[in-house]
Order: sequence, then structure tokens, then C-alpha cells
Amino acid sequence: MRTIAAYGTFEDAVAKAGTHARELAYQLRKLIAAVMPDVVEVPWPKMRMASYGVGPKKKSEHFCYSAAQKDDVNLGFYYGAELPDPEQLLRGTGKLLRHVKIREANDIRRRTLRQLLKAASKHRMPAT
Repeated sequence: MRTIAAYGTFEDAVAKAGTHARELAYQLRKLIAAVMPDVVEVPWPKMRMASYGVGPKKKSEHFCYSAAQKDDVNLGFYYGAELPDPEQLLRGTGKLLRHVKIREANDIRRRTLRQLLKAASKHRMPAT
């Protein structure tokens, strides 16, 4: 994983989350790196999130983000509405954006979550 720390670090991005949510965020970060070892991470501490993709540009090169909250973590997919989701893990009503709420470590170990990440990392993003 390559981190672009122009805005801060991953630690900065999760600093205001609850202890449990921070631990989940670190576990989720490891899963993202395992699914896509060459992933580029861009922490956004002011937004309390980190975004992941093939380069530093959020709108055109990223496929997912992690946002640690008080008690849980949202794993968001920028083009989630276009992903296969046979177990209906994805939530949201936006045109493209969808997320999965991670409440426990077991949520991160789900095979279907890994499959969503793999599909998202291969998704062709529209040219901007």
C-alpha cells in the first residue's frame, strides 16, 4: 500500500473515532491492502476518512473509502450501485454511492465483503 499523506495520515483520519471503531478501521485497511496490494491510500483527516484506488484522485481513481465513526466504520463504494451484491450488503440510495456498515470484526472476515472489494477494485470508472 502506498499512502499519499498530503492531507495527513491514516492515524489522523481515525483519531476521533471510538476505540472499537478505530480497531475495525485498521483491520479493514489490512483487508483492502490484501485484496489490492498496490492500492493507493489517501487519508482525509478533516472528513474522518481514507480513500483507496489506483492513484491519488478521489473522483476518478478511487473505488472505495473507509470512514470510522463513533462505534462502527462505513466501507463505502463510489460506484457501489453498479456492483454485484447477491447478499444485499450495500446500503444507500444515491445514484452510485453505496456503503456497508462494519460493526464487528466478523463483518470484515465475511467472504462476501472481500468479493465486493475485489469487484470494486476492478470496476471501470468513468472517464472525467
